[in-house]
Amino acid sequence: MSGHVLLTGATGFVGRQVLAELSRRGHAVRAVLRPGQPMPDGASEAIRSADALAEGAAWWQEACAGIDTVIHCAWHVTPGEYLTSPRNTDCLIGTLRLGQGARAAGVARLVGIGTCFEYDLSVAVLSTETPLAPTTPYARAKAAAFHGLSGLMAGSQTSFAWARLFYLYGEGEKPGRLVSYLRAQLDAGEPAELTSGRQIRDYMDVAEAGRQIVRLACAEHEGAANICTGTPVTLRQLAESIADVHGRRDLLRFGARADNLVDPPCVLGIPTPLPDEKELT
Repeated sequence: MSGHVLLTGATGFVGRQVLAELSRRGHAVRAVLRPGQPMPDGASEAIRSADALAEGAAWWQEACAGIDTVIHCAWHVTPGEYLTSPRNTDCLIGTLRLGQGARAAGVARLVGIGTCFEYDLSVAVLSTETPLAPTTPYARAKAAAFHGLSGLMAGSQTSFAWARLFYLYGEGEKPGRLVSYLRAQLDAGEPAELTSGRQIRDYMDVAEAGRQIVRLACAEHEGAANICTGTPVTLRQLAESIADVHGRRDLLRFGARADNLVDPPCVLGIPTPLPDEKELT
């Protein structure tokens, strides 16, 4: 990957970690920001839009002038709403327009961000060969963006990769998500009400996910890639490990909340092999 990168969603949960890794590697980053939004640490320049995902292909072509690689992290993900929000359609359309602009500008590499929820989750252990069967508007829009960008970049000079993220936690996590909820309750010395905790998940620190996304951008891999650990962890094990830091397992209330009957019992990824660090530039 050459030095000049355009990054969308640079101040978001995932995007800020991608920006930190790009900065660590010495890449010049053009961040797509809203008017008045402060320049984040690690960005070297900014391009402004009130709603970048509402911009047309011509706007994106101009935004990508002189850019070698685009990493597209932006998406509307309002907590409690994003899975079923009609704005997912807007994000899909905006993402395809970004792809059109990037291709027209001659960008060499485009990396988009997907989700494990694109897969048929009944399979439990998910590889990039697992059939797609998205069930929410969010997951369907992400899967459609993957297919649309794959077709758009076919036969062009722009190579395309799609980073499917699994379960993330860490710096900047929104309140109400499992790990942030646990930490807030334990910090306050209050009980944490949980389900049975038997569900198996594939959790990764968002900082590591940011590093893996940049590794993918630097690699020659094309198509879908799983960004995950491949390590099964029950929600009970995760909660207990967090509680042990506080010395307060006694505050965990397993079974206080009913298990979601449609929640898959196991969501585990098979990581996509990427080059060793020494092979990346």
